[in-house]
Order: sequence, then structure tokens, then C-alpha cells
Amino acid sequence: QVHLVESGGGLVQAGGSLRLSCATSGRTLHILDMGWFRQAPGKERDFVAATKWRGGGTYYADSVKGRFTISRDNAKNTVYLQMNSLQPEDTAVYFCAADPSVRYSAAVSEYAYWGQGTQVTVSS
Repeated sequence: QVHLVESGGGLVQAGGSLRLSCATSGRTLHILDMGWFRQAPGKERDFVAATKWRGGGTYYADSVKGRFTISRDNAKNTVYLQMNSLQPEDTAVYFCAADPSVRYSAAVSEYAYWGQGTQVTVSS
């Protein structure tokens, strides 16, 4: 069993930055594939970014490339999502997800474990 707790969401003006954190417990982070997803009201949950424990590869949705950075600190069992140049369309609840073995990082169905989400609101 893996327990995930997100933090760091909030209200920010367009052009601002936020850093989300996802603290993991129950299984050490260094053998988990991790992902960030987001869900706006009335919309599906969409892929944002992912990192794989085997090989350390990182993946991003086209909409956030160059603005968001995913990173992991295995010693702290925490994954981060640094979000820069935020825009109103980035407003959503952001979820952290984990699985020991993800084949397709952008697929919601690949992840067995999810956090409760943290709200990010970007004002124009």
C-alpha cells in the first residue's frame, strides 16, 4: 500500500509560480513511478508530468513543457512539481499518482495509488 499526500496548492496571479509536493509513505519512493495529473471542473483528469524510477526519465504534457518541472527526492520520499509562468488555464485540482511499474506514463489507468489532490487557482 502507498499513501500519497499533496501540498503546496493555492491562489496565484498569472505569470506566477507554485511548487507542489507529494509526500509518499508505505513504499520507498525510489522504486515507484510517479505522475502528476490535473482535473478542472467538468473535465477529465489530464496528464501533466511523470518520472520513472528505472532510468529516471521525465515526461510532460505539451501544454506544460518548458514551464513545469517534475523532480524527486528519494531521501525525503517526496516528488515535486515546480510550476512557472502559470496561466488561468492551469487552474485545476492537481493529483499525485504512483505505481511500481507504469508502461504508459500519461494514462490514468496505469497508476494504482492516488492522493487527495490540491487546488491550484490562477487569476488573470
